[in-house]
Amino acid sequence: MKNLIIVESPTKARTIKNFLGKNYSVIASKGHVRDLPKSSFGIKIEDGQFIPEYRTPRDHSKIVKEIKDLAKKADTIYIATDEDREGEAIGFHIATAIKKEPSELPRIVFHEITKSAIQNALDNPRKLDFSSINAQQTRRLLDRIVGYKLSPLLASKVQRGLSAGRVQSSSLKIIVDREKEIRAFKPEEFWSIDALFDKNIESLLVEFDGAKIQKMTITNGDRANEIKNRLKDENFRVGKIEKKERKSSPSPAFMTSTLQQTASSALGFSPKKTMMLAQKLYEGVKTHKGTQGVITYMRTDSLNVAKEAIEQAREQILQSYGQKYLPAKPKYYKSKSKGAQEAHEAIRPTLLDFPPSVAKGFLAPDELKLYSLIYNRFLASQMNSAIFESQTLIFESKSGKFKASGRKLLFDGFYRAYGVSDKDKLLPDLEENQEVELSKLEANQHFTEPPSRYSEASLIKKLESLGIGRPSTYAPTISTLIARSYITIEKKQIIPTEIAFTVIDLLEKNFPRVVDSSFTSEMEETLDLIAEDKADWQKTLNDFYVPFMENIEKGKKNIKSLKVVVPTGEKCPECGEELVKRKGRFGEFISCSAFPKCKYTKNLGKTEKKAKVIVEGVKCPLCGGDIVERFSRRGKFYGCSNYPKCKFVSTYQPTNKKCPECEEMMVTRELRKKQIFECPKCKYKEDA
Repeated sequence: MKNLIIVESPTKARTIKNFLGKNYSVIASKGHVRDLPKSSFGIKIEDGQFIPEYRTPRDHSKIVKEIKDLAKKADTIYIATDEDREGEAIGFHIATAIKKEPSELPRIVFHEITKSAIQNALDNPRKLDFSSINAQQTRRLLDRIVGYKLSPLLASKVQRGLSAGRVQSSSLKIIVDREKEIRAFKPEEFWSIDALFDKNIESLLVEFDGAKIQKMTITNGDRANEIKNRLKDENFRVGKIEKKERKSSPSPAFMTSTLQQTASSALGFSPKKTMMLAQKLYEGVKTHKGTQGVITYMRTDSLNVAKEAIEQAREQILQSYGQKYLPAKPKYYKSKSKGAQEAHEAIRPTLLDFPPSVAKGFLAPDELKLYSLIYNRFLASQMNSAIFESQTLIFESKSGKFKASGRKLLFDGFYRAYGVSDKDKLLPDLEENQEVELSKLEANQHFTEPPSRYSEASLIKKLESLGIGRPSTYAPTISTLIARSYITIEKKQIIPTEIAFTVIDLLEKNFPRVVDSSFTSEMEETLDLIAEDKADWQKTLNDFYVPFMENIEKGKKNIKSLKVVVPTGEKCPECGEELVKRKGRFGEFISCSAFPKCKYTKNLGKTEKKAKVIVEGVKCPLCGGDIVERFSRRGKFYGCSNYPKCKFVSTYQPTNKKCPECEEMMVTRELRKKQIFECPKCKYKEDA
């Protein structure tokens, strides 16, 4: 008996093949084998019905033929794509492309790629979920409608190369709105009164003449100095000592959004990089038990964890850390995400006997960093809370009260596995009514600060809180905004370009639903209802399409062109009309004012390049050339002056210092506001 298993990824196929015998063939479809055509709208609309015109892309025709040939020889064909809407749709398209009835093929699902999980899936096949397929089709068609109908309008009214999208545009509005807040922000002055008492106890004035002092209470220097002058000659004593035990509870295992956020803040990984690494860890890497997946499925908005995995975690905690770290009962968490797919699991390790200490012998450095984060977070999620003693001292005088705060870690709890970066801030032992000497008193000026720009991590958190997009869309949305030159990322901050303001203003005035976060969120909820067979997908498409197309037609007539056109005073060499300077996606260019009748264009001469800055005393490790500063849209980097002959590049400034452990040339960078030398190969570090 011959069986065929069809998955999406070649890596996944190789890993699964390791677990099965000769009776099984495993092949990868390499993603979607059918999709809407790139060169046309691809949706036929008849009597309110939307009929997608799917095609097999040329680059997938060969793989479809291979699957067909294997399918002819197979007794049983299993669809084994990922268990989400995209996976269901890929399975549907595979079956259709190889001329099989989709409803008849057995569908197997698993959340981890291990031998036991694959065998369990084969023992318990189901059928393709057509409600989920319809939900995916609805999303795909909605995105095609918005992109295919609205993007050309933006190109004709604003600038060539622009695009719009349902999730993309509402995400961009959030970024632009924050930038508008920052630009409109007016700083306000406020003052604090800071004191230093015996034994270097730092404290802050919290009450004066019986009135509470809050952040904006003291708004000018005269008032601050008046208070300071009153207090400086007064006698102080300890008025109150308060100590309380506080618990710090562990966080649940990761879901997609929290993994991307934590990897960004803790490791400096972009969401795109995080998902690429997580995909590798899920699909299969070398381990002490052979090649297999070492984490569960990485696109999830659920915090559920299998009971068996929780029991294994509790056994591991008991063995590694002892009874006092193990709670009396297992911990269960519930997702707060809108429309979370609770049937899925959170992201967790599949092999608890593959800790980071063992994994470092098998995984690449960045893979190990992400795996360690996932492994330690999961183990910590099932451990006891950490216990702190919070300390508060109140220093009193005739007119004022100052407050000093500290804390001490009494029991590390889950920090034992996850690590703790906060250091204890201990206050010295004092007694109530004890007199203390005022060592220093200052009136310090401050100004309120504008809201901070979004980072990739904080934007994902915002999108998740608003219900915009789903785990699979966060990273691609940010990548699209970068690719379309709507945003740049500098020092981890997302900065919208000027064209982003123009586009969002136009969309707000003419297509408010496209950029409305509540509408986008409601559409996600509707897609969830379709997946649950509680809403009609054709009606959903029609309800959106009719008013949207009415607005498109109005826009063609009523929206004034926002294109910047500057006459050059020169004549077109082809038709004699005036040449004008225009702005395009990639900068300014010259074209004929009679466009589109006349297609004449020419590039503007490149502006003079900045003088190269040579890094003194450092030579290229590959060819011995000078190292120079270079710039890209992502900021400054370092490269060889002999480029393109020599391709050496480095994000951090190279040095002539060799690593004492592996002889690699070290780089210098900032870590926690301190300059360090670091080896890019073995990660050895030392102070600069």
